[in-house]
Amino acid sequence: MVEIKTDAALEAMREAGRVVAKALEAVRGVAAVGVSLRELDETAREVLRAAGASSPFLGYRPHFAPTPFPAVICASVNDAIVHGIPDGYRLRDGDLLSVDCGAMLDGWAGDAAVSFTVGTPRPDDQRLVETTRRALEAGIAAAVVGARMGDIGHAIGSVGRAAGYGIPADFGGHGIGRRMHEDPPVPNEGRPGRGLPLRHGMVIAIEPMFLAGGSDAYLTDPDGWTLRTADRGRAAHSEHTVAITDDGPRVLTLP
Repeated sequence: MVEIKTDAALEAMREAGRVVAKALEAVRGVAAVGVSLRELDETAREVLRAAGASSPFLGYRPHFAPTPFPAVICASVNDAIVHGIPDGYRLRDGDLLSVDCGAMLDGWAGDAAVSFTVGTPRPDDQRLVETTRRALEAGIAAAVVGARMGDIGHAIGSVGRAAGYGIPADFGGHGIGRRMHEDPPVPNEGRPGRGLPLRHGMVIAIEPMFLAGGSDAYLTDPDGWTLRTADRGRAAHSEHTVAITDDGPRVLTLP
């Protein structure tokens, strides 16, 4: 069931979104060669604590997971697509890092992700990150009252496929509100004019994830969480929480 949020709820979700934006900004600010993924997680925890927010990631255990998620961010490096567990790995020059973070504040959730290079960037990585960001912008632009869910997926997928990137079919965005994951699913490919009609008050997390090698195939690490490209090519992930309103899409996880 898709919950339609009131305008007051959208304002509350905007506050949760601000916390997510601050956490991602803080993590990006400390991500440097030699810093461990666990240290990045602690940085995000400090931001959540200071804001009086909690993490919808910490302890989360969906049906596919063998254990509850042990951190407040997902930190996915190089060929890891999403759901990377922050551990003692220390960042190296040229690593491509995707960080996903959520926050619960006053009963409402926010969720966003960003990809960036640590140290010296590779041109191919810069292109991948930029294309994923452009696909997110295209998906947001399609999230308007009167459109359909397929329009969002088509906008995202068209950008990724035109660049020659793979798109993992089983993973995409989702509804969000009082819980991090709600209906409806938000696919990263779709047919225009098809799917659920978009209405004022719907809130969704739009999150393209592209695989540089061009294959859609992925593997799951032994930890049961980390998704990794099957061809070991690099991956990027970009996400915002977006409210669909009569005045156009409203991004709730901007700084």
